[in-house]
Amino acid sequence: MRDITPDPLLPVSGGVGIPRPAHTQKGNLTVRAMVLIRGEEKIAIVGIDNLGWPAVLGDESRKRIPRIPSNHILIGATHTHSAPDAYGFPDENGQRTWDPSYLEYCIQQIADAVNEALDQAQPASLKIAVDKAEGKIAYNYYAPALYDPRCGVIQAVSLQDNQVIATLVNYAIHPEVIGPKQGILSPDLCGPLYDRIESKAGGIALFMNGAQGGMVTADNRRSQGKEELTWEECQRIGHLLADEALRIVEPAPPMKDPHVQIRTREVKFPVTSPLMQQIMDGTGFGSQDENGYFVSTVLAMLDIGTARILTIPGEALPNIGYYLKRKMNTPHAFVFGLTNDAYGYILTKEDFDSFERYEYISRTSLGEYTGEILIETYIDFLNRHPRP
Repeated sequence: MRDITPDPLLPVSGGVGIPRPAHTQKGNLTVRAMVLIRGEEKIAIVGIDNLGWPAVLGDESRKRIPRIPSNHILIGATHTHSAPDAYGFPDENGQRTWDPSYLEYCIQQIADAVNEALDQAQPASLKIAVDKAEGKIAYNYYAPALYDPRCGVIQAVSLQDNQVIATLVNYAIHPEVIGPKQGILSPDLCGPLYDRIESKAGGIALFMNGAQGGMVTADNRRSQGKEELTWEECQRIGHLLADEALRIVEPAPPMKDPHVQIRTREVKFPVTSPLMQQIMDGTGFGSQDENGYFVSTVLAMLDIGTARILTIPGEALPNIGYYLKRKMNTPHAFVFGLTNDAYGYILTKEDFDSFERYEYISRTSLGEYTGEILIETYIDFLNRHPRP
């Protein structure tokens, strides 16, 4: 684990738009890494407290981790809406408020965390479980019941002293209790989740988000339509999710020699959204050819014991997450959202621009076909590589 809280504080970014100054902080921003080694296979899973982490920044860290193949290093953003801008979104005057020196610091901290995890590797068993997390944690702002309540947990336990090394929690939720408008820099609910797991179980806690698009958010609703936008509410939700994760994984049988394998594939997504094309012109990410704007990214499929994990380079709507999990042919299906890239919302072509409620998420997506390409790529992947 590495602390990446900026000092002095930097403006915080909650999405496409102008970052807002931060005057105080609640909790620390961190980078957290878990490394799995089995034979010649090495995989790193990294969580960073930020809105999203572009591949161009992740690749700079990967260059500094020579002992693991670059496409075996998965870097996912927690999606806190109270962290510094990692994209350099231009304001109305075309100015960018990001801090390159801070981003360079984060790049190095990611590499340092992974390299330390490698140096400290020790024999371990894995406990893996997926079940419904109970309680007032998340809901879908657009349609309250349309979200995935399942929480996936991977816990590594030392074979030397039976102590917990790391606990990874995979759950779909927007960490936006505080948000970007209060002048507070914060990991939001993820910070209390880390603290609770580490105090109760030991080791390092990681959070990898899920298919939380459209709009699966923290359930901070109160009476008469009011929302609780406080650090105390972050603590309530983070502690509850942590307790549920530990409850879910506690009875899981340990696996002492789990299968570990990763497969990756590069994929190209066309960019047809006028807003995203404008951002591409202003920030320099993405490419153009005779067919127009496009972005390339790497999709990954991991098999870890009984778990199968798919990475999504953005905020997939929950129906996409549900569908992919159903096709994985395992009760321990995981989806790591906002991993290896964060290209906005990902919808199916049927949902794209179909409802007034979906106007914002359609506008801030790459375009109409991103979901279809993602699903078709993974279905082909899953058919070619049935579970061992």
